[in-house]
Amino acid sequence: MPQPDLTPTPAGPALAPRYDDFARTTDTARPYVPATRTSSPRPHDPARTADGPARTADAPVRTTDDPARTTDGPARKAGGPARATGAPGRPVDSPGRPAGEPGTAPDTDPARPYGRGRRPAPSRNPYRLLFARPGTRAFAAWGLIARLPAGMFGVSAVIMIAAVYDSYALAGAVTATGLAVGSVTAPLIARLVDRHGQARIAVPAAAYATLGHLVLALCVHERAPVWALFATVALTATSPNTGGMSRARWAHLLRDDPGALHTANSFEQAVDELCFMLGPVLAAVLCSALFPQAGTLAAAALFLGGTLLFAAQRSTEPPVAPRTPAGSPLRAPGMVPLLAVFLATGAVFGSMEVVTLAYVDGPVAGPVLALQAAGSCVAGLLYGRVRRTARLRTCLAAMTVLMALPLLAASAGSLLALAAGLLVAGMATAPTMVTGMGLVQRLTPADRLNEGMTLAVTALLAGIATGSASGGWAADHAPFPSFGFLIPLAAAATALTLCTAAGMTKARRSW
Repeated sequence: MPQPDLTPTPAGPALAPRYDDFARTTDTARPYVPATRTSSPRPHDPARTADGPARTADAPVRTTDDPARTTDGPARKAGGPARATGAPGRPVDSPGRPAGEPGTAPDTDPARPYGRGRRPAPSRNPYRLLFARPGTRAFAAWGLIARLPAGMFGVSAVIMIAAVYDSYALAGAVTATGLAVGSVTAPLIARLVDRHGQARIAVPAAAYATLGHLVLALCVHERAPVWALFATVALTATSPNTGGMSRARWAHLLRDDPGALHTANSFEQAVDELCFMLGPVLAAVLCSALFPQAGTLAAAALFLGGTLLFAAQRSTEPPVAPRTPAGSPLRAPGMVPLLAVFLATGAVFGSMEVVTLAYVDGPVAGPVLALQAAGSCVAGLLYGRVRRTARLRTCLAAMTVLMALPLLAASAGSLLALAAGLLVAGMATAPTMVTGMGLVQRLTPADRLNEGMTLAVTALLAGIATGSASGGWAADHAPFPSFGFLIPLAAAATALTLCTAAGMTKARRSW
């Protein structure tokens, strides 16, 4: 905005606007002619020239909202507002032209924070920018509902089978059978999702899995033969990998924005941790407060309803990619070594859970163990705000160091120190998983992305099962109470060694 100058008037020094940059004639067909600074009346108003005719009675009288700009009143003070009105009811920003038309001065009125010439400051929160995209909030919310039962089904099955059959061994064997069958069927279902689309495959697969859980609950309620439990739990193995499908949607929407994709992967990992932190608690409360099958029934309703509503978000569903002759993601260079790293990483989680429960051995064992998931959830959200990602080797090295904290705390015999050690040690989990899943997305062909991420989850689950067995053996044969915490430390060191060995090649030095 040009600086005003003071022009002598009979009433004293008055504020006269400069018209060098804004003066226009009322005839829009004529070219722009700069006005010269003068104390004469405005050149665009022929009724106000020095020697022209006086304003007629029927001519519109220029008025103003500012009492300082009346014809007979005092002159406007310097620094006051300069907005005037042209034709009746049409405000102007510059002489001879209504407001809002081209060529007017920008509106810099401080009372209009979002008017013309001013824009709201862009948000620096990457999560707010992430969910500003159309459709992202809907599929993320329903995906959370569909994934929450993943932390409920196992605990619910153990509680209801043990309550009716009075055998934790049978309950563990049945749930392990379902996990083993699922590790075989999950990659096959993910391949069908890649080939035919998420909604077309996920909905019937979720319906079959829900039916399996309901039949299992019915068999337990009627105290069916043991072989019936093993047969019906196999029906639950058709559950689609909702987390993988959600990550595939982010990968499609953010394929040209690696920084935003990193934030999305961090959010998804935080959701996983939240589900496995709240799911077991919710299942235990329902089974104990209502009846043994309550947890399974509630989880089945959440799973089927969440999957249906997640699949209904068709605007964000990635299209079916053309088939390529690349074959299985296992043939991608570096995929098998990466799955081996996931296997060892899963052993960290499985062994830590068992040895912590065996060491604490009381009602506070669950809350103490949940601190590890809480630390991972917080670290995942913070990691998503960082635009620069760390290497997988760096994350695994940090995990190896932090896994020594629970061992030291258990050796000291302090429960509070163990809780703090688990909280801090869990903070290495989410960055490691986010970075690892990012590598899976880079190595897997676009037309097999769901299958590739499901293979990674399958390797992780296999590692959890292996770590649980190893942690249970260590807890039973421990020469001293904290001996079991050596297992997750050794598993983390193994994952770091495998990653370092795989990254020796030139193509995988970025690991």
